[in-house]
Amino acid sequence: MNSAPRKNVARRLLAHSTGRWAVGVIVLMILAAIVGPHLMPYSGIEQLDIVRLKNSPPSWAHPFGTDQYSRDVLARVLRGARISLAISTLSVLISITIGTAYGLVAGYAGGATDAALMRLLDGFISIPRIFLLIAVLSLWNPVPLTALILLLGATGWFTVSRLVRAETLTARTQDYVQAARALGASDVRILWRHLLPNVATPVLVAATLGVANVIALETGLSYLGLGAREPTPSWGSIFLDGVDFFAGNWWVVLFPGIAIIGTVLAFNVLGDALRDVLDPRQLHGTPMTEAAPSMTESNPHG
Repeated sequence: MNSAPRKNVARRLLAHSTGRWAVGVIVLMILAAIVGPHLMPYSGIEQLDIVRLKNSPPSWAHPFGTDQYSRDVLARVLRGARISLAISTLSVLISITIGTAYGLVAGYAGGATDAALMRLLDGFISIPRIFLLIAVLSLWNPVPLTALILLLGATGWFTVSRLVRAETLTARTQDYVQAARALGASDVRILWRHLLPNVATPVLVAATLGVANVIALETGLSYLGLGAREPTPSWGSIFLDGVDFFAGNWWVVLFPGIAIIGTVLAFNVLGDALRDVLDPRQLHGTPMTEAAPSMTESNPHG
């Protein structure tokens, strides 16, 4: 896609009412995660005063209050945003890389190779992701953040590979792919130069929705004590800190809960908005064979 359609997509996304709202929330969260901890007088890890500041309600000095260990909740939420967003973003990058490569190879190869790869994928999908994660993390506890990111990424690419494979089955029969093959282009060049741009739309939408899914998943794992561990704060671990004392310090649960719900909702809304604006029928002046195909136009038999 050249620069003109990209600008057109950006304008459509910003003109999309819910998409504009989602972009604003996500940008705000990212800025808060990057800049916020540097602006706070507290790190969110140290105990300020376990006697006087334990379970202090929201105040001017501590807008989000303090927890049962006298740690500032606002500082912990901002630092936890870094952890939760980093885990979700990096794991989704891993999953879409694996899923895109797998789907491209399966869809382009076709025949027995495609059938074998799809049957293998069916076997992977038959294992519930959450049960697999709980089993592995229960045996490997505490788990380093790097290992957690790799594990989330390695178990989240199955749906992406199906989407990419379906789009590749359709795109490989187009005239421009046949022309490139006739001109002697290698399979690698055809995959990279001609087919990969045409699966960008479903991959981008799936990645956006995947970030929301991983944030919720990491929150649940941290709540179960299987995710980020002390002293590293994530939204899930902060939520876990306050749930046992909810009657006395509701603010420890409320504020990270708002951050989790708002961010997950924003990424889901952004994914829906991207699906709308990246529909090639809405990209004026872009030929259908050059634009990324819509997710709704995938091979019905894929």
